[in-house]
Amino acid sequence: MTSLDLITIGRSSVDLYGVQVGGRLEDMASFNKYIGGSPTNIAAGAARLGLRSALITRVGAEHMGRFIREQLVREGVDVRGVITDPERLTALVLLGIRDQQQFPLIFYRENCADMALCEDDIDPDFIATARCVCATGTHLSHPNTEAAVFKALRLARQNGARTALDIDYRPNLWGLAGHEAGESRFIESQKVTEKLQSTLHLFDLIVGTEEEFHIAGGSTDTLTALRAVRSVSKAALVCKRGPMGAVVFEGEIPASLDEGQTGEGFPIEVFNVLGAGDGFMAGLMKGWLTDRDWPTALKYANACGAFAVSRHGCTPAYPSWEELEYFFRTGIREKALRKDLALEQVHWSTTRTGDWPEIRVFAFDHRMQLESIAGETAREAGRIDEFKSLCLAATLEVAAGRQGYGILCDGRLGRDTLYKATGTGLWVGRPVEWPGSRPLTLEPDLGADLGGLAEWPLDNVVKVLCFYHPDDEPQMRAEQEALVKRLFAATRRNRLEMLLEIIPSKVAATDDNTVAAIIERFYEIGVYPDWWKLEPMKTRASWANASEAILRHDPYTRGIVVLGLDAPLAELEESFAVAAGFDLVKGFAVGRTIFGETARRWFAGEIDDGEAVSDMARKYQGLCRFWDKARAEAKIDRERAE
Repeated sequence: MTSLDLITIGRSSVDLYGVQVGGRLEDMASFNKYIGGSPTNIAAGAARLGLRSALITRVGAEHMGRFIREQLVREGVDVRGVITDPERLTALVLLGIRDQQQFPLIFYRENCADMALCEDDIDPDFIATARCVCATGTHLSHPNTEAAVFKALRLARQNGARTALDIDYRPNLWGLAGHEAGESRFIESQKVTEKLQSTLHLFDLIVGTEEEFHIAGGSTDTLTALRAVRSVSKAALVCKRGPMGAVVFEGEIPASLDEGQTGEGFPIEVFNVLGAGDGFMAGLMKGWLTDRDWPTALKYANACGAFAVSRHGCTPAYPSWEELEYFFRTGIREKALRKDLALEQVHWSTTRTGDWPEIRVFAFDHRMQLESIAGETAREAGRIDEFKSLCLAATLEVAAGRQGYGILCDGRLGRDTLYKATGTGLWVGRPVEWPGSRPLTLEPDLGADLGGLAEWPLDNVVKVLCFYHPDDEPQMRAEQEALVKRLFAATRRNRLEMLLEIIPSKVAATDDNTVAAIIERFYEIGVYPDWWKLEPMKTRASWANASEAILRHDPYTRGIVVLGLDAPLAELEESFAVAAGFDLVKGFAVGRTIFGETARRWFAGEIDDGEAVSDMARKYQGLCRFWDKARAEAKIDRERAE
């Protein structure tokens, strides 16, 4: 019984993309790190479109190999076929954007892990789970990898599965060009042509650019090359024609390329062609494997290719299915798609990784409060980080390796604790506001240009608290809004999520519409937080109004967490009971209710580390249990009402 739509097989690398655009690769000052390699990109792109995809490859037993595996899991790709090679390093590629025609790249693939793929790596039971196996041309260039590909194709055909080939011709990877010629797309080679033609009969679908069909067909005349391919293969042939779209030929090759079947094209600005073919292939697989007609499948493919050429990177540029549907509804509003802010919001929201349907956060990002407690007991403020590490230990004890738990911790007084927390599986939020500031001021280590965010791990969430009220004086409101807008732009630039915390009750009187009005205003000025952190409102009307405002503007929001405001436990439980009735409220972020008294006793030397951890774990566990109970009761109440 099949459980996968698609298995891709072949190259897997880490792409190091030059951040600076318009310069030589020699002059690149910094690089972004992405997964890469044609089959890897296709598998990830297909997963984003809703296909159940998997990859067969090898990666090294080192940090880059683990990165590829972990990122594929985040993308929803099945990694059972990703083998860790104990002897070889993961392949690397350095890439840059010189201009609209030049995209220099260097392949670091000498004895790399994925080129050690062999027949023994192909598990018949795994292949039997797939409806389609897709190979790419590079792994036909070496006897061992070719044997692995042939075995996978043979098994797929025996199982009645479909087979596809992305020709993916890189002369450099066939040994036909030097290291400096990584950008080269075509060199004539009778040897390569003969190798490809000996395999083409194995495929139901063959996809390539005109140049790639030239090498497959042994002629630089596209129609002649296509006819040569047709003479050895009955596959559907998809010929990509760059800005002219693509054409499909299911039978004999006609007198003109224009006579092939076509799909809707999308004339947009070309920013980066690298990875566009893999995005195209992912879209084509979505259409082909869901039995759409060729015009529809090509429409999907052309759109995915358009996204790829308009953005930085390969896999990061590919759309989700929700984004693709949105794009088809709205059409092209800005030819440089990456500059369409509404489209980019949908892209960000539907491709960010991680799932947090419930979140129980122990917030110990407090700075003024802990400095005050340390001062009261005449203990060094330097011990605050030590105490925060105890808070982290309490969190990890309660979480016990389960998802749905997190912390808020700062980097000024809790730096070492943050280092320990990153990579534990906890949700990690990190404040940027100067404590208690109004108008809003940020921590100085961010820098005047907010460049400090570039140093943050990508799993840290930027949390900013703004004491904001709709009745603020115009100057106060404008100053705070401008800073939040700058911060929001900086978080997106650095690929970080943002949590916006608003507390109007500390500024002026509030009613059932106050928080909703603030939410409306921030969306109006273009701020789309991934998370909202709201004070514990006491009425259902307040929560209903806030939730409605968020969902109307951002249906893909992560959700809301309820803050504590040092409220007594009984008062917190009462507010939880109201908030838990709204699905958009995912949990809580509470601090002093958990650590306040414990901190005073620990800094005074009345309890040791173990007692402090146990005491905070008990209180945190109690809050978690009460939240879960409130959520369960709210669900029962809804079901009864229905």
